[in-house]
Amino acid sequence: MREKLLLFKAEFFKALANPLRIRILDELRAKELTVTELKERLEVELPHVSQQLRILKSKNLVVARKQGNNIYYSCSDTTIFELLDVAKKIFNNHLVDIQSTLQQL
Repeated sequence: MREKLLLFKAEFFKALANPLRIRILDELRAKELTVTELKERLEVELPHVSQQLRILKSKNLVVARKQGNNIYYSCSDTTIFELLDVAKKIFNNHLVDIQSTLQQL
């Protein structure tokens, strides 16, 4: 069981190992969006957005809902946003450490 959890964690973090995927998840914080809406917000070519959405969907990080001709994407588990927020705090802490080191020089 422990090995399965470790494997899940490794695969989960692999899914987050792409900046565009993280940007997509950040855009899905407020509401569900179509591929076209994501393309416009991120200013990225449509095939790139679609490719990353497929990966996020295959890892169960996003879900899709069809309405008419549109497919709307949303985050499957909003707890992911807590993880992204913690990562941002860790990043900011590293910046503070770097600034402190630079000031000492």
